[in-house]
Amino acid sequence: MSIFDLSLGALDGSAGLLNSLAGKPTLIVNVASKCGLTPQYEQLQQLQDQYEDQNFTVLGVPCNQFMGQEPGTPEEIAEFCSLTYDVTFPLSEKVEVNGDAQHDLYRELNQAADIADGHTGDIRWNFEKFLVGADGNVVARFGPTVSPDDPEVISRIEGLLASAS
Repeated sequence: MSIFDLSLGALDGSAGLLNSLAGKPTLIVNVASKCGLTPQYEQLQQLQDQYEDQNFTVLGVPCNQFMGQEPGTPEEIAEFCSLTYDVTFPLSEKVEVNGDAQHDLYRELNQAADIADGHTGDIRWNFEKFLVGADGNVVARFGPTVSPDDPEVISRIEGLLASAS
């Protein structure tokens, strides 16, 4: 099953966000505005800028499950991302990534193993990253403290883009 077939709304309330990304290699990241890892937005935007002309995108998925570090309304989240980090990549509606109310997207993503330590299952913290191929299948999972500009992340993205061309 392709994750692009799942239902997920955009931060602005429009429907069909994942479907609109079908065919694009995508780095999906659960994000938060008040986290020690929030500066990763800068590197995420750099990835977007560097590879978007090759049909790649980052997708930020706001989540407030980790110590209430994403408490804002959709408007507040959008404003923070735009004014603080000049974010241009898509942001989804706020979702739960773990637990009984876990979004279907994370039921699928959480099955993938982290390439560094083999972790599967629940998201450990904000800014856990999943690289998804153009076909909607997970290619790699990276822990929260792995920087978006880590050489392994870049290598995996460039490998996906090279195989797509």
